[in-house]
Amino acid sequence: MAPIPETTITSSDGPRPIPLIGLGTATVERSDVVKTAVLEAIKVGYRHFDTAAFYGTEKPVGEAIAEALSSGLIKSRCEVFITTKLWCNSTERELVLPALKHSLRNLGLDYVDLYLVHWPLKINQKHLKVPVPKECVTAIDIKSVWEAMEECQNLGLTKSIGVSNFSTDKIQEILSFAKIPPAVNQVEMNPLWQQKQLNKFCKENHILLTAYSPLASAGNSWGNNSVIGCDVLEDIAKSREKTTAQVHPFPLLNLAVYHI
Repeated sequence: MAPIPETTITSSDGPRPIPLIGLGTATVERSDVVKTAVLEAIKVGYRHFDTAAFYGTEKPVGEAIAEALSSGLIKSRCEVFITTKLWCNSTERELVLPALKHSLRNLGLDYVDLYLVHWPLKINQKHLKVPVPKECVTAIDIKSVWEAMEECQNLGLTKSIGVSNFSTDKIQEILSFAKIPPAVNQVEMNPLWQQKQLNKFCKENHILLTAYSPLASAGNSWGNNSVIGCDVLEDIAKSREKTTAQVHPFPLLNLAVYHI
């Protein structure tokens, strides 16, 4: 695998490199499968790994990083870029810092490179049930939550902070009071769902737009075959003797996270 190109992300240490392609770990696979997948990804050149409290994959990701360090696959923690996310049951000011500390314990790390607010809402459930009943979903006080996210960065527990699944209006609200602007907005985006308005807004405000499921998560229960089965992309791929994934128009994406 050729070296993965990088861009930069704003952080407490100034501009820091972030690989343009990451391995996402939202999956229904067993934890040992996740650990093996991350280790294999490291062997072939991946250095950016995306997890979340909600995924339940923080521990196997952390175990894989620890094993990669002990075996010499990587020489230091700073060689990998780790993202995790604040789940919706903790989107209250007093719950943010404990949630990040819990994620760090799961990962076995002193800090993450990027911490995201997973969704701009609050879920009031002791035990998650899907679909979530409407009465269990409430709005969040984004100002107080964001202030707590800023505290996490100021404490050095995360190098950068950002959001996920946020619209232009919700980001604009954060920008109106933030002392530390969001470094990233991670959203679903692919060639058939290009999020052009949001992309333009994020570029104008120096926010890195990260695409999750850039191949529409074909093969997963929550995904579909719309991108891989796209006739236009298939024709382009055949003319170049490549697969559809290989001719994926990556330039339209600032950064992409491909899930296991």
